[in-house]
Amino acid sequence: MQVSHYERLGGAQGTRRLVDRFYDLMDTLPAAAGIRKLHPASLDGSREKLYLFLSGWLGGPPLYVEKHGHPRLRARHLPFKIGEAERDAWMLCMSQALDEMALDAMLCEHLKQSLWNTADHMRNTAS
Repeated sequence: MQVSHYERLGGAQGTRRLVDRFYDLMDTLPAAAGIRKLHPASLDGSREKLYLFLSGWLGGPPLYVEKHGHPRLRARHLPFKIGEAERDAWMLCMSQALDEMALDAMLCEHLKQSLWNTADHMRNTAS
């Protein structure tokens, strides 16, 4: 039986830890200031939505779908200017958060590549 990425990450607790560290980094890293400005003053709602989304995306319970329906990621991000700089800042925070989790190296790299592909798909402007 194959173990999901969700389970390998530590289930609900590991996913929550990743999301919280990701947003802590976004809130404090100068290189993430541009993407931080795209979020509301309180990151509580953003934390919850990313946690719900990642739970299902990683192979765990489909919490986001149960609560909000299909993620429609690209459509939900269209109101925001997302270019290479925003993608790269998002990935900077996510990569560092993943690195700090001390995961198996192959799992960490696989998740980074998959998340980079998703982040790149969110781009809606050339700049």
